[in-house]
Amino acid sequence: MVKFVNSIYVKKMCELTHESYVRYWDERNGGNASYRLTAEEVGLFEDLLEVKRRFDLGFDASPLAGFYYLVTGTGRYFRNIQSNPVNDLGLVRICQDGSSAELVWGFEDGGKPTSEFPSHLMSHIERLKVNPEQRAIFHCHPTNLIALSFTQPLEERHLSRLLWKMQAESIVVFPEGIGVIPYMTPGTNQIGQATAAKMAEFQAVLWPHHGLFASGNTLDETYGLVEVIEKAAMIYSQIGAQGGQIKQEITDKELQEIADYFGMTPHEGFLE
Repeated sequence: MVKFVNSIYVKKMCELTHESYVRYWDERNGGNASYRLTAEEVGLFEDLLEVKRRFDLGFDASPLAGFYYLVTGTGRYFRNIQSNPVNDLGLVRICQDGSSAELVWGFEDGGKPTSEFPSHLMSHIERLKVNPEQRAIFHCHPTNLIALSFTQPLEERHLSRLLWKMQAESIVVFPEGIGVIPYMTPGTNQIGQATAAKMAEFQAVLWPHHGLFASGNTLDETYGLVEVIEKAAMIYSQIGAQGGQIKQEITDKELQEIADYFGMTPHEGFLE
């Protein structure tokens, strides 16, 4: 049997965390990611039978009891995960009591899940209600999107429309728009709760002056969502670099036509 370190799940996590680092979206120990595996998938690996240790989650994650999550470690650098996954990644199972998790693979040097893991799990709970196929949460620091949070009103309709109008792909990839929370201290249950509340409506939530929380069915899909949002923000930044004078744009009517063609429903009230 294949060892878990050689699985497609670990390889994909290594690939995307490294790609995010290369794009300057996850400097130093910034950024974190988690991905849900089914019990059937975990059962394919004989080296996942032993429980190594237990972690307190700090909140009630009972809706996820029995689920497995591959998660990045606290204080770990995305640039190192690819070369050292057995230390910088861990696979944990949420215990039946909902208040703790068991490590079944990884964190071999004594590490533990990212400090944002409770925030991830809170968002996983909400996204499962929207779509049971959703498995991934990716948190990173996209440069141009963060810059927008300093110069634009922190209002969901405004930011969603701005990003939609930068490229035709935006409204297809995130037709619900982008959620926004107030600036909050990262790593707390409070920011996790605020993000999860928005995740009930949006697949991507902006943390002003900090970064983005994104969700999806797969790691690839979730990372792709981040790419599209950041590309739209980058185009807006380039417009500013060229003088900031927008002489023509994708109209609301054209946005609706794009959405209709691809079978998407834009967030109610966001288009004129």
